[in-house]
Amino acid sequence: MQLPAIIREPAVALIGETCYFSLVENLNLTDVDCIKYAISKGLGLGIVLGGSIVKIPQILTILKNQSAAGLSLTSYLMETLSYFITLSYNLRQGNPFSTFGEIMFISLQNVIITNLIFYFGRRQYGMILVTIATLASLFYCLNHIIPPVFLSSLYAATIPLSLASKVPQIYVNFKNKSTGQLSVFTVVNYFAGSAARVFTTMTELDDPLMLFGNMLAAAFNAILVLQVVLYWNQKTLKKD
Repeated sequence: MQLPAIIREPAVALIGETCYFSLVENLNLTDVDCIKYAISKGLGLGIVLGGSIVKIPQILTILKNQSAAGLSLTSYLMETLSYFITLSYNLRQGNPFSTFGEIMFISLQNVIITNLIFYFGRRQYGMILVTIATLASLFYCLNHIIPPVFLSSLYAATIPLSLASKVPQIYVNFKNKSTGQLSVFTVVNYFAGSAARVFTTMTELDDPLMLFGNMLAAAFNAILVLQVVLYWNQKTLKKD
């Protein structure tokens, strides 16, 4: 089946010439490897697109309520650090953008949310500039100064760091018996994205470390989803 060039060229760029001819031109639906690869690429693209907006509802929720109540600053700082390291690791490894692209968008959104927490929760205006400057310097060092071997070690350390970044938010939710201003859309999409990323990592990359990290991330995100369900009608924070 011949497709117009305007459709064929993006399809070839996405799944490769071999799988394009097998699945599209020859309609070979028994080519399991290419089917898995095409599904992985489709999921990867969807995750990247979802990652570009996943925390926009959280940002809008904070702005609408003029409050960052219930959001853990520690969680966001740790998560942003973890994502910066992960993004730099993937860039230096030359991995396909479809396997990590959402990290770039989520990192940028995390920087915005972190500064909104300072602005609305703590009124520490000087910390906004300090945070932006520190994160920008860190990202530059990760990509241009730190040796690749050391960066690989840092990436290995991001697995417990990333998981630990979820713990303060999980604890805050448990303590307050409420998810506060935590966006349901963001939490659910985080879980869906991390679960799908397990599949794309298994299919496209031979990296057990990344696979292990993604599996644990999906598990911790599932806990946050469970808390959203349990505390659905309890939006008022407890008074100390």
